[in-house]
Amino acid sequence: MTSTTVDIKQLLQESVAQGVQALYDTTIEPSSVNLNTTRKEFEGDYTVVVFPFTKVARKKPDQIGEELGNYLVEQVAEFERFNVVKGFLNIVVSDAYWKTFLDTITDQKNYGIQTSNGRKVMVEFSSPNTNKPLHLGHIRNILLGWSTSKLWEANGFEVVKTQIVNDRGIAICKSMLAWQKFGNGATPESTATKSDHFVGKYYVLFEQKFQDEYKLWQASEKGKAIFSEKAKEGQDETAFFKKYKNQYFNNYSALGKEARTMLQAWEAGEETTVNLWKKMNGWVYEGFSTTYKKLGVEFDKLYYESDTYLLGKDIVNQGLEKGIFEQEEDGSVWADLTDVKMDRKIVLRSDGTAVYMTQDLGTAQLRYQDFGVEKMTYVVADEQDYHFKVLFELLKRMGEPYADGLFHLSYGMVDLPSGKMKSREGTVVDADDLVAEVIEEARKGTAERGDISAYTPEQQEEIIRKIGMAALKYFIIKVNPRKRMTFDPKESVDMQGDTGPYIQYSYVRIFGVGKKAQTMGIDLSKAANYTQLDALERDILVQLYNFPIAIKEAATTYDPSIVASFCYNLAKTFNKLWHDLPILNAKVETEQAFRTQLASVVGNVLKTGMDLLGIEMPERM
Repeated sequence: MTSTTVDIKQLLQESVAQGVQALYDTTIEPSSVNLNTTRKEFEGDYTVVVFPFTKVARKKPDQIGEELGNYLVEQVAEFERFNVVKGFLNIVVSDAYWKTFLDTITDQKNYGIQTSNGRKVMVEFSSPNTNKPLHLGHIRNILLGWSTSKLWEANGFEVVKTQIVNDRGIAICKSMLAWQKFGNGATPESTATKSDHFVGKYYVLFEQKFQDEYKLWQASEKGKAIFSEKAKEGQDETAFFKKYKNQYFNNYSALGKEARTMLQAWEAGEETTVNLWKKMNGWVYEGFSTTYKKLGVEFDKLYYESDTYLLGKDIVNQGLEKGIFEQEEDGSVWADLTDVKMDRKIVLRSDGTAVYMTQDLGTAQLRYQDFGVEKMTYVVADEQDYHFKVLFELLKRMGEPYADGLFHLSYGMVDLPSGKMKSREGTVVDADDLVAEVIEEARKGTAERGDISAYTPEQQEEIIRKIGMAALKYFIIKVNPRKRMTFDPKESVDMQGDTGPYIQYSYVRIFGVGKKAQTMGIDLSKAANYTQLDALERDILVQLYNFPIAIKEAATTYDPSIVASFCYNLAKTFNKLWHDLPILNAKVETEQAFRTQLASVVGNVLKTGMDLLGIEMPERM
């Protein structure tokens, strides 16, 4: 809340505590008073749960509710009346309070946004591989990471937005090798292909060539001999060779051998291989940059696995000295986490090389050295839940100063109505293609309605882009991150229901009210004389009051869908007011002024809330 407006929920809790003291001679903490928003079917703004007071009052809940209700109304001016339903005390806040509250926030363009608290956090998101373009799964990751960053900033934190680019390893070499063997010198420019899509095609091509090679090998004498023993055990041939693919790649595949040789050459710094790696990664980075720009995101710091893959060995040595890790006879180093219901985890191979866990330990330490953040959030799909449980436990045991601030924002996978996607088989929906599809869906919708035909072609394209991007972003963010979801492009652009375009249209409607009010010369100062609130107006004011609360909850629970839900419900309530009550056409000047003022604040809050989700609000649609 603001310094000039009483925090009504805090006042209610404090007043209830004072009432319990006065009526029942018992001291309770105000924070222990359980408050809920009153259910729609009952009159009231907030409901006090009185059942915890039955023991000290030695009375029935209904009687306690009546006694506390009378005390509150008599003693506190902000509480106008009350009712008791089955032991629940419903309190009606005075119209005067809500009017004062609205006046206080009317000119606050940043209402709900907290000032800097001098604290710093880091959010890591996207973190793609450089062997393929960004896809639908990355979009959910990116949108969650970006909105989480915005939410922490709105709560007063300085946020470092980062990613670690997975730019090395056998998968990267597969793309490189395929281009080297089959590319014939082609480039993104010569083929008129977006540069990251160009590289991704060679990753798919490698898999296709490898599968062809594997099928031939399965029919060879060697392949038949290996399967013959399994056939005696009753194993199915197709199922066996599906599971055996990695072993074939590592032990028999000619393409596999070439890819591993290329990786070894890169690790040895062989000039030709490194130059090829730089060229192809450069193509991918150029493509990524274009996609990030379309999505409206940017990063403060990039880390590259090619720089960090050797990190972590020092922290392992420190762990050995502290007795946190144990070294086996073969030289490998392990962490025993069985005491916290996890298994033994290798952190260093017997040949002294790092594993992913080693790198992540070292990278976390490096980031803390770079920025001194108190929190680190990793936005990574739920397939890696166990990895991050282990990582956080190890950093905690190492006594790292940021260990208590580590969080894995685990999210479910995204499907399309057509089903799952597989990147190696080329069935993934690229992020750019999906963006183009939702914008095209937005174009179709606006063409059918004819709402923007009066604008210039440039203005129309900008409106369509904003609608399409809002459709995409909102549809994904509105789902709790931990849930698996299906993205439907057609449904996302619907102007009715829980969609981004619906909220945008509500904002455009409000913007139109403001413009017309100026033309009509409406005197907003006359809103001060408006005294009796309609139930819909009160409902909107209560929702506006809860906006800072929603922002805080969304940040602390790492769930941007809370703000998405808030924006939808606020837009829906305003649209009901629009249909049920006159605004500019109100016959009484005080009603006209008050509702215009209320609409202005709703528009400002919708714009702020949607911005926290990375969504732009058009002024016309």
